[in-house]
This record gives sequence, C-alpha cells and structure tokens, in this order.
Amino acid sequence: MRRALLAEEVGQFDREWRAAMARAAEDLDLTDVYRVLERWRAIAAMTRHDAVAHRRMLDRADRVLAGAERGTVTADDQRAMIARRLGQQ
Repeated sequence: MRRALLAEEVGQFDREWRAAMARAAEDLDLTDVYRVLERWRAIAAMTRHDAVAHRRMLDRADRVLAGAERGTVTADDQRAMIARRLGQQ
C-alpha cells in the first residue's frame, strides 16, 4: 500500500502510522491502527486508479487552503465522487 502513495504523501502516512502504533502499544488497542490503514488504503486506491488526477486534486486543495483559489465543490460532493471512483475499481 505504501508504495502506491505519492512521494509527498509517504511522510504523512509514516507519521500517522507511527503515532497509531505508539497509541496501540500504550493502550493495547488496535482500533486506531485499523483506522489509519483504512484511510490510507483508500488514498492508495485512488492514487493507483489515477495518480495524475490525485496529484491535481492535492495541488488544487493546497491552492484553495492557501486562499489562492476558491473551492467550487462541496465536501459532500467530493466524498460522493471519491466513493464512485473507488467503486469503479
């Protein structure tokens, strides 16, 4: 799964994975580990499906968050689109 991520996402995955593993070791509970895996598996699936589109989405999100561009799609619309794309694999 990790190999399917964009290079700029690997560090974020590693940080989330390490944090979840540390919490699991402390709490003796793997719930967070499974959540991290589920989230990043979905991201890896999107990337495998169309890495160029995924990179464009990340770049656009960065511009929107920086205030350089206004978002035109609601979060619900975006979630629906992602769900549709994941279902097409």
